[in-house]
Amino acid sequence: MKNLLNRLRGVERDVLEAPPDGDAPFYVAQADEIEIFRAAWTRRLPVMLKGPTGCGKTRFLEHMAHVLARPLVTVACHEDLTSSDLVGRFLLEGEETVWQDGPLTRAVKEGGICYLDEIVEARTDTTVVIHPLTDHRRQLPLDKRARIIDAHEDFMLVISYNPGYQTVLKDLKPSTKQRFVGIHFDYPGEEIEREIVARESGGLDSDRVGRLVAAGRRARALKDHGLDEATSTRALAYAGELMQAGLAPRTACRAAMIAPVTDDPELIQALEEIVAAHFPEIDEETAPAHG
Repeated sequence: MKNLLNRLRGVERDVLEAPPDGDAPFYVAQADEIEIFRAAWTRRLPVMLKGPTGCGKTRFLEHMAHVLARPLVTVACHEDLTSSDLVGRFLLEGEETVWQDGPLTRAVKEGGICYLDEIVEARTDTTVVIHPLTDHRRQLPLDKRARIIDAHEDFMLVISYNPGYQTVLKDLKPSTKQRFVGIHFDYPGEEIEREIVARESGGLDSDRVGRLVAAGRRARALKDHGLDEATSTRALAYAGELMQAGLAPRTACRAAMIAPVTDDPELIQALEEIVAAHFPEIDEETAPAHG
């Protein structure tokens, strides 16, 4: 209850905290990812989670961090992320200059799992800082302080990587990728996806869950015909939540599955037709008025 109230109030939390009490975040295994991650954790090997957006990589890691009872520090990578953002920097406090550890340094010192989400978005000169943490050294150099930190025995580094984003100008260097144990993720099988959508939407009825998942799986076929992003499991869960909130199915699908991924009129029409085929009922909000 306290955690719920904190989220509702927008209460600030420390970047490094033990997992909350209670059940682990919901996650349904698709293959042997749990066994591979556990083995990597046993040897404290760095792990790379590979897969498309919205397929469950982050939820998987949240689940594993809870199961392993380790704090999880998540850093959303972007093109302006600097090594100082990860490691730390000197700051002015009054008339004094003090050092403030970054999230990576905190995790290294205190034995947390540091998760660099979508690392391919970060600059190459930023990602180089993690290299000494991914081999036998397990060390983090603090160049600005002329120090080296030996990683806590429970520290683990995890990155996520979407191979679909790779280009000539934006991709992980082979020398970086080869430092990690790789776990491949994809959108789950139909039965598992139904279970996930039903759970994440807050108990949407099985009929609408089945039709929603079927529509999403058919929409993914457009990924190779002009659509930059496939319809994710997360998008299906959002559509389910909107239905639970009272929106008509087509309206919910339009808002969660179509509007976020394309502005192309032809692709919008194709996606609308897929949704309409699985939810043929007239959408009350878009039906013409009678009278």
